[in-house]
Order: sequence, then structure tokens, then C-alpha cells
Amino acid sequence: MPSSLIRNAAIAADLVVLSVRDERLHVLLVRRGGPPFKGRWALPGGFVEPDEDLAEAAVRELEEETGVRVGLAHLEQVGAYGRPGRDPRGRVVSVAHLALVPPGTEPVAGSDASGTEWRPVAAAADRPRRLAFDHGRILSEGLRLARERLESTTAGTALCRPAFTMSELRAAYEAVWDAPLHARTFDRAVIGTPGFVVRIGRTTQRGGGRPASLYRRGPAPALVPRLVRPDG
Repeated sequence: MPSSLIRNAAIAADLVVLSVRDERLHVLLVRRGGPPFKGRWALPGGFVEPDEDLAEAAVRELEEETGVRVGLAHLEQVGAYGRPGRDPRGRVVSVAHLALVPPGTEPVAGSDASGTEWRPVAAAADRPRRLAFDHGRILSEGLRLARERLESTTAGTALCRPAFTMSELRAAYEAVWDAPLHARTFDRAVIGTPGFVVRIGRTTQRGGGRPASLYRRGPAPALVPRLVRPDG
């Protein structure tokens, strides 16, 4: 057997699950119920089953750890993490995925977790070494990917309810980008981008004030032209 092949390596699927709660970006964390890192907070995830491909494992873990069906979320791969020693149990390569989920998502703790918590991203990212394994690094890179995707795709709509107002979509962008946006400029850019959103012909007053039009995600996967972050 060639020496370049890794014997007895395991593959894990970990998830950076982001959602907007109380107008702030939060990440879903689980408290590990057993070793290694018992009692430490970590990103949700688990091992890939022998008959699964990577995407299937990510979808399964998302449903098991959050109760969210992939159709309500934006899910994509962040990268692979295989530094020797990252897992005390042996050689484990984690293929991390980013999931953007709508508000109101209540997590369902997996069998190896003693608790779950939505934590503000700012608090979790400021102390990455408190997370188990190398999950601080994975969180940082997942957050960077999320910010990039909101510039170039319609993924930001996954952070809203299926029917959302323009102010709710704008609040999601402000939470991810951690920057205020000019309301009229943002609204014009969104409505003026073909396929970004579709007006559904109904209004709501759930935000208070005057009735606001409701929209849903449009058919376009990419934004042309791109939205530009205030610090971009």
C-alpha cells in the first residue's frame, strides 16, 4: 500500500449553523456530553456513515442537530480540516459545512450532546480556543464565507422566513456584515436585481407601523451585479 494513503482515517461532518435572533447573528453550539472535550462547547456534527456521501451527511446532521430541513436552509461546504492531532481519538478529517437557517429555528440536541445554545457570533468568535477541536478556526472561516456569499448570491434570504419584508432582509444582511445599511439604497439594489426576490402580493404589519410588502426568494442563484459590503 502506498505510504501516502492514510490508514484508519474517519470522516466527520461539522456545521457552522448561523441564524439571526434579536437582530444579531448567532451560531448554534452544542455542549459535548462525553469525551473528548466533555463539557466543552463545539459546533454540531458527527461522523459520516459508511453509505453516505459528504452532502448527505451534512443534510442528516443539520436535521438531527437543528430540526431544520435542508429546503429551508442554505447549505454549502466550507472546507476540509485534517491537521494531525486535531482529534484526540485518532485521525479524523472534518468536512465542514455552512448552514444559514431562518429565525425561530429551535435546535434538537444530538445523542452525544448535553445541551444546545444559540450564541452571538461575536462572543463565540472572540474566544475561539474555548471551542472544542479546531472549531474556532472553522467558525471563523464559515463566517467569512457567509459574508462573501451574501455579496454574490441570494443566500441571505435563507436567514429570513419564507415570506419576508425588505426591512427583515436588510436586518439579516446587517447582522451578517456587522454594519448598518442605507435602507433606500439597499432596497433599490435588491428589487432592481433580476431574480433576487419576488413580491408575493401580500402585506404584513408584524414589524409595526405601516403595512409592508412581503417577498420570497427569487429564482436567481447569483447576484449580478454583486452587492457590496460597506467595508468592501
